[in-house]
Amino acid sequence: MSYDLNSAGEGSESAPGRPRPRVGLLGTGPWARRTHAPALAAHTGSDFAGVWGRRPEAAAELAAVHGVKVYEDPDALFDDCDVVAFALPPDVQAPLAVRAAAAGCHLLLDKPVATTVEDARAVADAAAAHGVASVVFLTLRFAEPTAGWVLEQAGRSGWFTASAHWLGAVFPPAGEPSAYADSPWRKAKGGLWDVGPHALSVLIPVLGEVTAVTAGRGPSDLVQLALRHASGAASTAVLSLGAPRAAAGVGLELRGAEGVFRLPDWSDVPGAYGRALDAVLTAARTGVPDPRGAEFGARLTEVLAEAEAQLAGAVLT
Repeated sequence: MSYDLNSAGEGSESAPGRPRPRVGLLGTGPWARRTHAPALAAHTGSDFAGVWGRRPEAAAELAAVHGVKVYEDPDALFDDCDVVAFALPPDVQAPLAVRAAAAGCHLLLDKPVATTVEDARAVADAAAAHGVASVVFLTLRFAEPTAGWVLEQAGRSGWFTASAHWLGAVFPPAGEPSAYADSPWRKAKGGLWDVGPHALSVLIPVLGEVTAVTAGRGPSDLVQLALRHASGAASTAVLSLGAPRAAAGVGLELRGAEGVFRLPDWSDVPGAYGRALDAVLTAARTGVPDPRGAEFGARLTEVLAEAEAQLAGAVLT
């Protein structure tokens, strides 16, 4: 570790003569190339230190684009960095995140943290045990104006119901798949695991903890969740990566005593990723856990795993 995280505030430049926090990236896929790496390179409060990937040639190519070091060993990257950013499949991410936390690195995680409760809990426990900060990059919680909108709605009361849909055309029934279709874990896990965390990341902070979930299947990989929340409100979420292109889209509507509120549009995902890195640095500097951290990520995995078990005909106790 080369940087004193107590020396700078959120999103700030380091004081003259002080090194900036070093951030390493694990992963070389489309999200890493299009979002993670550009955002890390553009961040004014840290230094993009280098890249490791499971495909050395892809790691070398991405590192060359940004003029950073390519690492052949993730543990060497951990030794050189203060923060590790993840752009990996969830069940590859989880064990590496545990190792990074043990090395003293703060964690900027992708969603879902893992697709098993055991692995997700291991990440959250490792972050807590080693005293490192963590944030899960949940787009709606960092993009604007959605991030501010969620905080505003969380301050209201009297919620009655909500409905969310996230219908992606990653694997459309007709036409070319998206640039993100070459993803074995997405093919195996579908919309429940890929976009389910986004819907839950809004419903839970506004309506309260999920106290019950019922899951059902629709066409393609479509899953419908019926949720009850600690506030007493009920919500639904319809999730898919296999929607027809003409049917694809994202929306969320809240209804309660104060009226009807709809999720605004958002853009600038790389900018949102930079704000997620700001949140990691702030949590590391202050010692105050971010509410969007690994613990929240583990809870999302618990809800999704319960839904998956119902879909498979299992009964959780």
